[in-house]
Amino acid sequence: MKQSNTMVTALILGVLSGAAFATDVPEKQKELVEQQQEVEETKQELRQETLKATNELVSEANKSMQQISRASKIIGAKVTSPKGESLGNIKELVLDPNSGQIVYAVVSFGGWFGLGNKLFALPWSALNWARDKENYVLDVQKETLKKAPGFDKNHWPDSSNKWDQWREEIEQFYHVKP
Repeated sequence: MKQSNTMVTALILGVLSGAAFATDVPEKQKELVEQQQEVEETKQELRQETLKATNELVSEANKSMQQISRASKIIGAKVTSPKGESLGNIKELVLDPNSGQIVYAVVSFGGWFGLGNKLFALPWSALNWARDKENYVLDVQKETLKKAPGFDKNHWPDSSNKWDQWREEIEQFYHVKP
């Protein structure tokens, strides 16, 4: 009889511990889901911090470029797409006479050996100084640039009114303000 009581007790304890384990499973699953959500939130925060840090570095490089570059170093510099394809060379800089700030970089593109090139007034803020500091990067593909508003080298916009008219068209095309 003692043996059967021991067996019954062991059986009851086994059933009870199994039931307790079964009630722990949903709790453990819930904890695991919460931990996974925390990991995803942490990953997102890290991505945002990395993006912010990268943007700050690029911004600082661009500020440095704009604040200390000599015009003679900028004029003639190459302009490339993010993929490295040549988009032309900077031929001129257009300044705002009131602020003294560079508003546009005029880039020559197209033609053959300099003949038939079209000029494009690119918003200065659309250009980024490349890390190697040998060229500027414009986030536009070559085929897109072919459709950009441009002008012939012998027919520059020659008044503030014409530049103001261009400004709207250029802002819409490049999606930035000069």
